[in-house]
Amino acid sequence: MGRVIAVANQKGGVGKTTTAVNVTAALALDGHATLLVDLDPQGSSTTGVGVHAAGIEGTVYEALVSGRELGELAHRTTVERLFVVPATRDLAGAEIELVTLPNREHRLYEALAGAKKDFAFVFIDCPPSLSLLTVNALRAADAVLIPMQCEYYALEGLTALLDTVARVRETLNPTLALEGLVLTMFDGRNSLARQVQEEVRTHFGDQVFRSVIPRNVRLSESPSHGMPVLLYDPSSRGAAAYRALAREIAPLASAAAEDQRPREAATVDS
Repeated sequence: MGRVIAVANQKGGVGKTTTAVNVTAALALDGHATLLVDLDPQGSSTTGVGVHAAGIEGTVYEALVSGRELGELAHRTTVERLFVVPATRDLAGAEIELVTLPNREHRLYEALAGAKKDFAFVFIDCPPSLSLLTVNALRAADAVLIPMQCEYYALEGLTALLDTVARVRETLNPTLALEGLVLTMFDGRNSLARQVQEEVRTHFGDQVFRSVIPRNVRLSESPSHGMPVLLYDPSSRGAAAYRALAREIAPLASAAAEDQRPREAATVDS
């Protein structure tokens, strides 16, 4: 059964979608059958892997509202072995519709059940909010991966996200683990960025991935070309960083398959 990882942070602009797109691409290029579920109404993960949402049939909206299985909705991407369940702007209305549906927090979990056997990894790109869509992702996930920008407000909002993870664990998904935190948009020439990295590693220890994602022009350019940076410029620093991160995640997934105990969620001092 594939490992399901939700990529979440309610703070926008932290590299969440960039991480979802490029980690899944790296895992697929390393030979792992991988599914990317775009749960953000902006649909940036969808276009980031070369799928054009205009007029597309079969989206994550149909899984949430109509109960279709995600495996039926998976589309091929520009990366071999990487598939995407796309999002369109219709997804923006799904949250209102979900309120009146039975088992509203479990809709994505139920839609995913049949697809897990076909993929080594399933990544869910969450919207930048602690919404019912995000709760669905956390209910469906085995673990949550949190991208954090290397800036002064890096910890802003993290308390709320970790509280939500804890509540979902208590009420909906007792095995939900913290996959880890990944530092993004790092500029080693910036003393503040280095200070933020040091503070985060001191506070969270081995829950922070060793791989750090740098500020990189190629990472910013690749979405406009409809491809992950690993295809757009495989030799770039951004591509190398995401390959390294994917290779940290893959052994974690193997270890988790053997040990089903969740990694303890961290806390942030207020």
